[in-house]
Amino acid sequence: MHAGCDVRATVRGSNAAAGARVAAGWGGRDWRRTFAGVFVSVACNFTAFGLVVPVIPRVVTQTLHGSAFVVGVVFATAAVVAFGLRPFGGQLAQRLGARRVMTLGTTVAVAAGVVYALPLGAVGLLAARVGIGVAEALLMTAGSVWAVSLAPSNRRGQVVGWYGLSMWGGLTAGPVLGELLYRAGSYTLVWTAAAALPAAALVVLSRLPRGELTDAPVSRRLLPRAAIRPGLALAAGGFGYACVTSFGALAMTDRGIAEGSILLSLFSAAYVSVRLLASRLPDRLGPRPMILTSALLEATGLLLIAVAPVWWMAALGALLGGGGFTLLYPALALIAIDTTPEAERGAALGAISSFLDLSIGLAGLIGGLIAGSSYAAVFGLSAALALTGIAGGRQARRSVREGSVLTGGEREEDDGQQRGPGEGEDDRVVAGPVAGVPPRVAEEVPDGGGGRREGIPGRDGVEPGGHGVG
Repeated sequence: MHAGCDVRATVRGSNAAAGARVAAGWGGRDWRRTFAGVFVSVACNFTAFGLVVPVIPRVVTQTLHGSAFVVGVVFATAAVVAFGLRPFGGQLAQRLGARRVMTLGTTVAVAAGVVYALPLGAVGLLAARVGIGVAEALLMTAGSVWAVSLAPSNRRGQVVGWYGLSMWGGLTAGPVLGELLYRAGSYTLVWTAAAALPAAALVVLSRLPRGELTDAPVSRRLLPRAAIRPGLALAAGGFGYACVTSFGALAMTDRGIAEGSILLSLFSAAYVSVRLLASRLPDRLGPRPMILTSALLEATGLLLIAVAPVWWMAALGALLGGGGFTLLYPALALIAIDTTPEAERGAALGAISSFLDLSIGLAGLIGGLIAGSSYAAVFGLSAALALTGIAGGRQARRSVREGSVLTGGEREEDDGQQRGPGEGEDDRVVAGPVAGVPPRVAEEVPDGGGGRREGIPGRDGVEPGGHGVG
């Protein structure tokens, strides 16, 4: 018993010591610049992915003379590919370095944009969508690995939340920009932008720091055990988001309520606003209370949409649902980050996102079957599933008891105790986050002037686990 406590205390102390050293980089010029570059790169790519959303249905139905079913197949192709490759993308980021993997994904995105413009018919369109799925899986997961490696331990939830907005922002702005470009110059202008934006992201990535690779081991497991329950909890919450997207406007029309299409805009506005304003809460309060709050808020909002007889009630439900759902991922990601061995961290982050992909796909199928009988039943089921996310909170509570996950207050307290005035001057060795993982030694990174300087893993362009930011 005492031996187990000693091991947990040692692991916790190592985490705190590493967090204290990395936290010193918060606000530093290198840290801010690198994270901003990652954010911009992902945003450019996902804006390009969103550009084609309003155009593909026109291509399929008007140019290729396909049916609505074919439109669905074209969109689903990218989602299925991304679903299968996300864990692999995270694992690859740990093996090769996040920058290399993001660069590979962005290059594939440029190629997909070019294929869109070629006169290859349905085969070319499907090939482009496969490329988009590959690019999305590599980009988003490698970027999340990079963002986590840069973040101080007591601000990981905030940084993960900010990073997620790069994708959501791109997917929100992309369709609007795509529609404008189509009206201004038809398909050619859209395809040109779909290739040019990822090309701009390549330029940004080329300016970001690069670290040296080491032989630190990376697990071959694509579905780490610690990612399963957080992934299921995220999938439960994502089901409601998908139902608002697919059936919100239809449900309002069925009840004779005008302006139902605004529900998704309200949901998205609340999602972004709460993420920005409350991004520190998962770190300060810990994952468990945020998961509980998120589940209750989203379930309440979905129930309001399910029974709303008037527009304002459905609108309130959309705001509550979006505001609740937005903090679910950062809180669940904290659990996965803090309970997964570092050798499996990249795969864990990818696996959690894959659960969300799966949920969105299933919501369209299951919700479509139920909607034939009752839209209220669709949103009632969504609310019930959102409440099952509380199981993720139970895991957080158990992990805290085991010493794996620290609440925000515990992290800050430990960080403060680990370093006094004049202490920690030599940051060359950073302890591993879990027992059995060897210490991480500072590595050399370019100093921008042709020479080399030492960098701290998790800061200054060197990833945790000794892998350079490729």
